[in-house]
Amino acid sequence: MLYTLRPRTSTLVRMVLLCMTCVLSVCIFLGSCNGAGFQIPNQSIRAVGIAGANIAYTPGPDAAYYNPANMSFLDDTWSVELSLTALWLPEISYTDNRSPFFNGESESELFLLPQIHLSSKDYNNFRFGFALTYPFGLTKEWQQPFQAATANNFSLFVVEANPSLSYAINSRTSIAGGIRFVYSEGEVKNSVNNPPFSALSPVTAVTRDLDSSNDFQVGYNLAATFNATEAWRLSATYRSEIDLDLEGDAHLLALAGQVPVAQYLGTGALPITLPAVFSLATSYTFGDVTVELAWNRTFWSSIEELDFNYSGSFLGTIFDPFDRPQTKNWDDTDAFRLGVTYQINDRLVSTAGFAIDNTPVPDATLGFELPDSDSYMYGLGLQYKTSDTLTLGISYMYHHTTSRSVTTLPTAGLPGIDGEFTGGGAHAVNVGLIATF
Repeated sequence: MLYTLRPRTSTLVRMVLLCMTCVLSVCIFLGSCNGAGFQIPNQSIRAVGIAGANIAYTPGPDAAYYNPANMSFLDDTWSVELSLTALWLPEISYTDNRSPFFNGESESELFLLPQIHLSSKDYNNFRFGFALTYPFGLTKEWQQPFQAATANNFSLFVVEANPSLSYAINSRTSIAGGIRFVYSEGEVKNSVNNPPFSALSPVTAVTRDLDSSNDFQVGYNLAATFNATEAWRLSATYRSEIDLDLEGDAHLLALAGQVPVAQYLGTGALPITLPAVFSLATSYTFGDVTVELAWNRTFWSSIEELDFNYSGSFLGTIFDPFDRPQTKNWDDTDAFRLGVTYQINDRLVSTAGFAIDNTPVPDATLGFELPDSDSYMYGLGLQYKTSDTLTLGISYMYHHTTSRSVTTLPTAGLPGIDGEFTGGGAHAVNVGLIATF
């Protein structure tokens, strides 16, 4: 059914949309050099409040991102969701088993991530969708000398624009595909100092600054949904692997006291792979309650090493630690998600979710740039329908990471890790609106 906006509601929607557009523009400008966590699965009001269990049952325009095949089963209207996620990353503490001098604590981080989701009306069984999201990102900043040797500042920002198209084969089955336009930026800063690294003598510091590196790449996504019955739905999605080659300006500098003894000013590049993700999900509706179970397989094994490239080789020189490939050999991982949606009344909907997500980082190759561990996610959300054309939403997610003890071998001339990581995790609050027209 198509609803007509009443004059007062129409004015309210326009005012809110204008305000949200201004906020999004400012946040995109201010946040264009930041990211958080390497994979960020929760990219909408509903996804944050249901811990990412948002693949089989997607009753809103965020279906354009999570499962565009489900756009075929939405109401026959245009629908847009504008939301803003405030993501806070608490400090990670590291306690070394060898010496308290190696102890450290990462900086806490706060990011504002605006998202847009759009789905169209039905046009001869076709529907168009669009999503602006931040599927991957990473930031870690350590000020202590031991940690700063590899991750004084290590950040990756990724934004994705994803148009998609769905086709309803019949009343029960839909397929979809889309193009992923991915833009990325990165920054890496390291500072190896003497002390504590006395092997540098007579050099007192060796630093690296790789700044404003960026890349633009294209991928694809596929989706399918089958409604076995009116209440039971089965879905599958796939998002392709994307290989980034972040290239920018690099400055390597060696100092003896305050005197430069060697330096490099030129290009620097860092290849990074955004892994493919395959998902299977099923949902079942019991009256006013819908339960979803989802499984995600992320193919992190595509990340085998971290290898910085310059216009020449520095192996065997004072800059050797900055040019030697770092083995990673990450593992493919599984995430399991459970979500519950409760239609409290005609206007109010609540969500709750829980997820288990395993780390891809093996003990042997863990580093301070991403001291990852197995995690658990808990989500809660509310959506309130203020009129036939406007819904307001708020959601919260707590991402709990487990403590992790690690012992690694020395690499690239630097001592390995022998200690325990505690703390970290994430808190996310999302506020937004959904408008139909």
